[in-house]
Amino acid sequence: MYDAFVKLVNTVGFPIGVSIYLLVRFEKKIEDFNKSISDLIVVISTVIGKIEK
Repeated sequence: MYDAFVKLVNTVGFPIGVSIYLLVRFEKKIEDFNKSISDLIVVISTVIGKIEK
């Protein structure tokens, strides 16, 4: 993994290499965050629907 990262940095540059590394590393956390937001939207919509009735 380290060798691949060094090769990536040499090829595209340090800022882009770090950005790609962080995106790959945090992809699962971002997906979980998106799911939590979607669940929260459903709950808020349900609560607002019950208040309006």
